[in-house]
Amino acid sequence: MVKPNQTPQGRRELKHAITKLDCYLLRNNLRHVMSFDPNTNEEGRYLIRSVYFDNIENKVLTEKKEGHFKRDKFRVRLYNNQTDYINLEKKSKRNNMTYKVKCRLTAQEYEQIRFGETEWMEFDNRPIVRELYNQMNLFQLKPVTVVDYEREVFVYPYGNVRITFDSSIKTSFRNNDLLNPNLPMVEALEPNLVVLEVKYDEYLPDIIKMLLQVNDRRLGTYSKYHLSRMYG
Repeated sequence: MVKPNQTPQGRRELKHAITKLDCYLLRNNLRHVMSFDPNTNEEGRYLIRSVYFDNIENKVLTEKKEGHFKRDKFRVRLYNNQTDYINLEKKSKRNNMTYKVKCRLTAQEYEQIRFGETEWMEFDNRPIVRELYNQMNLFQLKPVTVVDYEREVFVYPYGNVRITFDSSIKTSFRNNDLLNPNLPMVEALEPNLVVLEVKYDEYLPDIIKMLLQVNDRRLGTYSKYHLSRMYG
């Protein structure tokens, strides 16, 4: 049974880089129409830390940079530095649609994956764990780099719209020590920029389209993994 927070039907996803000034103005406009995600704090924000999987030939990164219409990306993610709630996620791109499935993972299980102790994954009862096991054996995928950022989230029920602002994006380069709270991190995005993501199902309501008009918006491949690998 698919959980409600997964997207088997696919969603549309647009990513832009905007200035912090435009972010401030847009955020104030959205507050009159949209609501904070209920999982965020009082300011509508939370911290995200993810580790992304790739191989020595940078298969995942190359497919992203070349804009392949069919590609998959695995990551392990935790929120607000809480290591007792960790997700393994598979994010897929099929033409212009984005699909995501995920399952819970324990800290011990991640550490086993990190150090190559993967035999248990072959017959695990979670399909995504078995699929990652197959991908790790077929393409030699492994956790490569950790990415940290702060996310602010607005939601709108019609069209199932979700708008996020990601800032303070940092990378560990090639360190995959996800559970280390003192992991050295460096900035991966220009200090004056924020990544705006717009996600929706079949349509984007006109009121949201109108509110999203900003002065300086750059459409591009602003995936956090791509940004984290720009320097190595």
